[in-house]
Amino acid sequence: MAVHTITVTVNGSREQLEVPANMTLLQMLREVLALTGVKNGCEAGECGACTVLVDGEPVNSCMMLAVEADGKELLTVEGLAPAGELHPLQQAFIDHNAVQCGFCTPGMLMSAHALLQRSPQPSEGEIRQALVGNLCRCTGYVRIVEAIQAAARSLAEEGG
Repeated sequence: MAVHTITVTVNGSREQLEVPANMTLLQMLREVLALTGVKNGCEAGECGACTVLVDGEPVNSCMMLAVEADGKELLTVEGLAPAGELHPLQQAFIDHNAVQCGFCTPGMLMSAHALLQRSPQPSEGEIRQALVGNLCRCTGYVRIVEAIQAAARSLAEEGG
């Protein structure tokens, strides 16, 4: 199997890695970099549990090869709270009981983060559209949408 050297920036840290040609981005993040907040759900791009941001855009990491990430900037759920203090989005999920089993939460957070980056005060419809690729089997979506709305308000009050 061919091995490739890639350089990626993950959660602000530049990494040079040797990866097999067939390794997915999900496998690289979990198995090589030990970023286990990225969840392995369906391995078919259907559930959104493995969502990460690649150059600011949500991507199902199970559907992208690690070699395709060469030169890209990656953000995982671990990168939302680099100093150990919860991101307002994470705090809002807790405050609004938007987490039950928690398996879908990292992917939901990443999709919501990308949305809030491009639309700081999204409508309920925009939030629901941004989450269309993220499935939750436990909580339903009402509390998740409320949490994202609260995070948007909180971030607006903080100025960003």
